[in-house]
Amino acid sequence: MPGQKQQNLQDVFLNYVRKNKLPVTVFLMNGVKLQGVITWFDNFSILLRRDGHSQLVYKHAISTVMPSQPVMLWDGPEGDAVEGEAAV
Repeated sequence: MPGQKQQNLQDVFLNYVRKNKLPVTVFLMNGVKLQGVITWFDNFSILLRRDGHSQLVYKHAISTVMPSQPVMLWDGPEGDAVEGEAAV
């Protein structure tokens, strides 16, 4: 639609798991597995929190981000982004 800002998939996904405080498993390129909740992210990194400790992880080191439960990011025939609550 004209006038609407198009969000990329990465931002929609990361914002969804952040807002819903979903635990994630982050696999790094070197095979290391990190687990926690994403509390913040930008173009270059994510902040992962677990047991009161935070880790700054650079996106170029990440292979995969796997949420603890299935998520549905788009709803409806137009592929509208889901805002707020999960449509799981």
